[in-house]
Amino acid sequence: MHITAKDLAALLPSGFTLGVATAAFQIEGALEEDGRGPAGWDRFAARPGTIVGDHSPVVATDHYHRMPQDVALMKQLGVDSYRFSFGWPRIQPTGKGPANRAGLDFYDRLLDELLANGISPMATVYHWDTPLALDDDGGWMNRDTAYRLGEYAAILGEAFGDRVDRWVTINEPATVTTNGYTLGLHSPGKDLLLGAFPTVHHQLLGHGLALQALRAAAVRGEIGMTNVYSPMVPNSINPLDKVAAGLMDLAQNTLYADPVLKGKYPDLVRAAKFFSSFEHPDEDLELISAPLDFYGLNYYMPTKVAVGPGSGAVPASMAEAMGSDISATGGTAPFHVEAWPEADITAYGWPVKPEYMGVALKEMAARYPNLPPVYITEGGASFEDILVRDKATNTVSIPDERRLKYLSDHIEAAVKATAPGGIAESIELRGYYVWSLLDNFEWSAGYKQPFGLLHVDFESLERTPKASYYWLQELIEERNLLQAAGMAVAQAAVPEGAAIPDDGATPVGAMA
Repeated sequence: MHITAKDLAALLPSGFTLGVATAAFQIEGALEEDGRGPAGWDRFAARPGTIVGDHSPVVATDHYHRMPQDVALMKQLGVDSYRFSFGWPRIQPTGKGPANRAGLDFYDRLLDELLANGISPMATVYHWDTPLALDDDGGWMNRDTAYRLGEYAAILGEAFGDRVDRWVTINEPATVTTNGYTLGLHSPGKDLLLGAFPTVHHQLLGHGLALQALRAAAVRGEIGMTNVYSPMVPNSINPLDKVAAGLMDLAQNTLYADPVLKGKYPDLVRAAKFFSSFEHPDEDLELISAPLDFYGLNYYMPTKVAVGPGSGAVPASMAEAMGSDISATGGTAPFHVEAWPEADITAYGWPVKPEYMGVALKEMAARYPNLPPVYITEGGASFEDILVRDKATNTVSIPDERRLKYLSDHIEAAVKATAPGGIAESIELRGYYVWSLLDNFEWSAGYKQPFGLLHVDFESLERTPKASYYWLQELIEERNLLQAAGMAVAQAAVPEGAAIPDDGATPVGAMA
């Protein structure tokens, strides 16, 4: 069982944002319309065998044409905020030069639609859709790509800075490096292993330059960045398993967070530079570590790590779900990921361990005492959905109880961990964004992994709310009722004619 929506609503701190998230390439489709240029992902996804079932992103959920309908579904849901990404090749077809007016127009319409419906925009500058021309010039192995991202952010800041409430400069640089350049599972499909390190630095530099550009544009919204975080757990008491977990923690977590939040790379990485030809100017870290208004954490699962190559880089269930045979890396890797036999697993093969949501926050609090306010910018789970048709009414329902429980348990864990007396009480947790609003193109997994609160029929493109959609709607309604009751009590306690101080309790969306 999970906590009731009413009881969970009572735990939410004042002003806590409840939102949903998507990314341009995963939902928009319309890849060759209105002047959009190709992305590296366009070419990668078109190669036979790279995507599960050779699924194509050409149409995706057709959000480009159905945007008003999708915003109306968000309005019906009642969310405070919507996190989306600007499509880089839609706005800058080659990754450099002037903006494509038709591309800007689409996001103008989206922002205006969101604000007209009381939904606060959180916009991601870069969510993996590198323009193909930049990939052909080396992608994130090329330092110039960081400067192109900064110029792109300047265009966005000038065009949309008056309407975006929160900006995310870059999404999950760890995934781009690991899947795109280390293992070759994502675009651009490089398997450089340790040779991929320049992509770490260049993405972080891109973040710093994008942050600088948005500040220079005097955008009114807050600015942060987002990385995925997974607590690393040794498989056993074997000291070598502990060492292996530490190395994975560095490669996945601190390698990206330390430069941003501490202004330096982890000690082991700095020592390793003596054995590497990669160099960077010292002033890069000043840009990378410029102060943030918030830090975004994408949390899905913990990772169990064991020493040695094992049978593959990840458990078989996870590799199968990704549609990739990455067992070849198992012969040389110094450590590997183990399964959690006792845990429920998602359709992606990910372990469901909500207690580690608190562990992730605890570790961040301990490592970064000056951590800015935090948003969980993505959280969710893929499960196979079963459509149930009521013959009497000819209506369809989708009882996705496992997704509903996942979300309930993880939001509860995050809120309790950061409450007074919690294991991460020093963190100011400001919100949770559900991945995802609707089933979409899940990169190399194609349409096999449904994360959505809304089911999408990829033939008719019809959207159908799932039980998890109605649960989140109930949570938001209960939260709003509690806040309204609290304001009524406060009003009654104030002498006639006196002003009530604003404690930030009004939902973000209501202020847009």
